[in-house]
Amino acid sequence: MSGFVSFVGSGPGDPDLLTLKAVDRLKRADAVLFDDLSSGPILKHARQGADLVGVGKRAGHPSPRQHHVSRLLVDYAQAGGRIVRLKSGDSGLFGRLEEELVALREAGIDYEIIPGVPSAIAAAAACGIPLTRRLTARRVQFVTGHDANGDLPQDIDLAALADATACTVIFMGKRTFPALAASLIARGLPSDTPAILAEAVGTDEQQVTRSTVGGLSATLSQQIGSKPALILYGPLAEA
Repeated sequence: MSGFVSFVGSGPGDPDLLTLKAVDRLKRADAVLFDDLSSGPILKHARQGADLVGVGKRAGHPSPRQHHVSRLLVDYAQAGGRIVRLKSGDSGLFGRLEEELVALREAGIDYEIIPGVPSAIAAAAACGIPLTRRLTARRVQFVTGHDANGDLPQDIDLAALADATACTVIFMGKRTFPALAASLIARGLPSDTPAILAEAVGTDEQQVTRSTVGGLSATLSQQIGSKPALILYGPLAEA
């Protein structure tokens, strides 16, 4: 018989933010296939003796291709037992979840999806601010900062992203933000729109930098660093 796969959202990196259901599945798993940002102290919840397999992808670093990850997940599940696919944040937000679900369905393998604390929500909490504000920020939008080639997506909705009344969160966008910011400012977004760079949220290396769209663009055009990060901009509240 095939095994059973639990897709577990691990949150931003702080093991204290794991859900009770996530901890339960880790403690019972025979194998855990984990993302790069889901490693470290989170894996201490895994059952002793479980196979721990790193399959994470990081921009600018050698990474396994997605079809290899999906194939490995199917192989482990077909061998039987309980399998955890551990993803950072919430697996349904820019987590390549759909490709792996399709692979499991085609192989006839059952699964469940356990939500995690989205990194965008954790970043706002780390900054001490809400993502919505009565009268001034009634809409929140999440967008990826790069396409499959690592470039700024060509089909990105610049009009929506230049909306000064929306709070925007950009995932994986440090490299492309200077180009995006230039396009947004050309579309009418004020260059002094508040912006936040939230790096390594939920870890000991967490760092929050408050700036503006123009200022953050200038900073990231000179140096982006290696920490995973989110960029928030719009009518952000002051901490």
